[in-house]
Amino acid sequence: VCCSCCALGLQVRSEGKGCEIHQFLGYPCGHIFLTCCEEEEGLSKVSLRRKPRPTSIPREDSEGTFPREAFAIGATDETANGVEEQKDVDECLLHAGKLCQQTCTNTWGSFHCGCYQGFILQGDGRLCAPVIPAEENRVKDYRPANIPTITPATTTAIMSSRTTTTTSRPVRINPCSENGGCSQQCLAVADRALCSCFPGFRLKIDGRKCEDINECVLGTHNCGVGFVCENTLGSFLCNHKPKCITGFSQDSHGNCIDINECLSLRDLCSSGFNCINTVGSFSCQQKTISCSPGYSASSDGAKCVDLDECQMGTNRCGLGQICQNLPGSYTCDCQTGYQYDSLRKLCTDINECDKKPCSQECANIYGSYQCYCRQGYHLKDDGHTCEDIDECSQSIGSLCTFRCVNVAGSYQCACPPQGFTLSANKRSCKDIDECKAGSHNCSYDQSCFNLQGGFRCLSFHCPKNYNKVSDTRCDRISCNSLDCQNSPVRITYYQLSFQTNIIIPAQIFRIGPSPSYSGDHISISIIRGNEEGFFSTRKLNGYTGAVFLQRQVKEPKDFLIYVEMKLLRKGTLSTFLAKIYVFITSGAV
Repeated sequence: VCCSCCALGLQVRSEGKGCEIHQFLGYPCGHIFLTCCEEEEGLSKVSLRRKPRPTSIPREDSEGTFPREAFAIGATDETANGVEEQKDVDECLLHAGKLCQQTCTNTWGSFHCGCYQGFILQGDGRLCAPVIPAEENRVKDYRPANIPTITPATTTAIMSSRTTTTTSRPVRINPCSENGGCSQQCLAVADRALCSCFPGFRLKIDGRKCEDINECVLGTHNCGVGFVCENTLGSFLCNHKPKCITGFSQDSHGNCIDINECLSLRDLCSSGFNCINTVGSFSCQQKTISCSPGYSASSDGAKCVDLDECQMGTNRCGLGQICQNLPGSYTCDCQTGYQYDSLRKLCTDINECDKKPCSQECANIYGSYQCYCRQGYHLKDDGHTCEDIDECSQSIGSLCTFRCVNVAGSYQCACPPQGFTLSANKRSCKDIDECKAGSHNCSYDQSCFNLQGGFRCLSFHCPKNYNKVSDTRCDRISCNSLDCQNSPVRITYYQLSFQTNIIIPAQIFRIGPSPSYSGDHISISIIRGNEEGFFSTRKLNGYTGAVFLQRQVKEPKDFLIYVEMKLLRKGTLSTFLAKIYVFITSGAV
């Protein structure tokens, strides 16, 4: 950046153009540009310093090129004026944000305002306005409308832009727009925003935020001997060290003398105490008063008050005795549950359980007794009577699967009176298989079918023109009549059992030809026993159908439904009949 700005100044000088463009470049580029543009050997004299020091006193320049500036630098002979060099004031820093609308550049003895890229300085020298497209390519108020970022490749382009008229120019974004994200100062260098901080601050690791420098901790302050450094925001203070320690004051000769706090301060000691001055401090001593045994001086030392030996623990009462305070003394009494033994001169425990005060069990303890109850009982609020616990009503969860019966001190589980027996765990009920145990009453030609909590006696008979090939299957014989040929080829009996708490809809039966062949088609329907509409049928595929329980059966109930399946195989239609016993039992067991 240094070389680029100097090269630009040298080129402007070689072309005989004015050097006033420096005020639009910003620091340090503008300073380097001006040095190389005005001086013969500018390149060798370039140095990065905060501000150039003048070689002469600023002269008034009311008719110069820059009428808004109060002073201009000239080559006036220093000895001719005879005034010693003055210190410049940085108005931009002193009145930050108040002098110019956008940017402020300090000069020796004055300052000048500038604008961001895409804006132009107005006639008042302070305000900025957006560049109008028609005015974008001409110089207004001797200031270039667009100041490019200085790089070696753009040096020639910058100078030629002052005299060349173009039809359009891309608007470049000022990286320091909105202060470039910097918390204090922003410098635009090569299209980048570089953040810097005011004196007394330093950049944080993020390179944008500034934090205070604690000169007192770092040891960079200049406080002399006898001063203490105090850090402030952006600076520090040097405060005089106190010469005298606490409890002393400095006299007119600079000596440290003791402060008599007892005379200079009031109410240092509470009532009943005297204030005694010491070197650098003071102490409080209690006033003395003579009291009789059993008494002591009050807090203010003005009177004698009783000593509570019982609360202080200085009494000599034995085990089981209660200390009672008296004026100037105390007495020992036996507490409740104890009696005084005149022979041993102490209190002995009374066995209250000998009087049978509890309804069940009694435990003697020192000075009292405790009633407790046996298992299955609880102690009532009177602390003496035991009451049975109703486990069936107070238990969390179910103790028994069917019914809980409370008994004195415990509980028992019960099962339905018929069809069930209590399991070995004494909680759940187990079904009795009457068919297996032989406790049913079915006849010889009937079949016993066990249910949850009972059984059923079923009769399987084959109608006319059918042969019974098994206990549950009837096949049609060969026949010539039309009615016989239209009857089912096979009749099969099935038995199903479910509980009332079954989740519906539930698939309870599937039917289909066995074996099945490609091209088979079936249809199924319930032709009898479904008058209340508890069941429905559904075709699962070309050769399988199913029966569903579609309504909740709330009470135990028996059903006998006839499910008919028609099979179309190779142009021949056949009928099959399934007689299904459906038994719904209680789900509460």
